[in-house]
Formats: sequence, C-alpha cells, structure tokens
Amino acid sequence: MSQAPEVSRGPVVTPVRVVIALCLVAPFVAMLWVGSYAKTDPTFIGIPFFYWYQMLWVLISTVLTMIAYKLWQLDQRARTAEKGGASQ
Repeated sequence: MSQAPEVSRGPVVTPVRVVIALCLVAPFVAMLWVGSYAKTDPTFIGIPFFYWYQMLWVLISTVLTMIAYKLWQLDQRARTAEKGGASQ
C-alpha cells in the first residue's frame, strides 16, 4: 500500500486570525452587554445614549468587519504563497 504524503501546514491559530476573531466578536459583546448602555444620559443632539450608542456600533461594526476581511485576504495570500501556489 502506498502511503499518502504528509501535508505540512502552518498553525491553524495564528496571531492574524486571533485579531480577525476579536474584530468579529467585539460588536456582539458590546451589544449583548446591555447593562453598559441601558441609560439615557448623556444625550447627543437630543437622542438618548441607549439609541446613539447602538447606532455608533453599526458604524464601528462595519469598520471592524472590513478590517477582518482585509486581514483574512492577507492571511490567505500568505498561506497560498507559503505553499508555493499562485495567488488569486
């Protein structure tokens, strides 16, 4: 019987992937921790804190998701180049 060649891969959990996970988990933690923003003061242009804080996290989540996506692309390109394959 022939033996299958061993595929040498880098570590699955890399620092870049940890940063990606943190970028994606941060909005969930911020929104699930309701006690931190369940108040009316300070108001911003007449809008209670409870509402503008959540709307701010929509923007922050967008930025964090974009960062995670770009980091993922860089990680995938690095892994492809490490294997010696052509990058996409």
